Amino acid sequence: MDKTFTRTFTVVGNNFTDAGKVSTEIKMILKQLGINSTIIRRVAIASYESEMNVVMYANKADISLVVSPSEIQIVVEDVGPGIPDIELAMKEGFSTATTEMREMGFGAGMGLPNIKRNADIFNIESIMGKGTKLNITVSLN
Repeated sequence: MDKTFTRTFTVVGNNFTDAGKVSTEIKMILKQLGINSTIIRRVAIASYESEMNVVMYANKADISLVVSPSEIQIVVEDVGPGIPDIELAMKEGFSTATTEMREMGFGAGMGLPNIKRNADIFNIESIMGKGTKLNITVSLN
């Protein structure tokens, strides 16, 4: 691949019916671009966890996918309440999921740790009352 591919998706909070569709589409795009299956798996996990965090906790978000010859970058920028304690939110098993979310099988507290685990570079910023921004980079080399 010698060109840069870019696409932006919109995810709506609390829309569990469409949850996972963006990450599935990202996975299909990466397959069409001929990306290695191991890389696709890592990006699919990170994008799915990011998408689910938006559905569960934010009002909406834009998820941008940029695929260059050297890396895949996903930027998730949501409008929502923000995360009061990022260090705590990054701990495996910590969750603020509601009972309803847990009954649907979500909220195990593995979302952010899974994103970090599958990224080569992961940054998170959050402003209370405004939202959260994730920068996820996976190297292709």
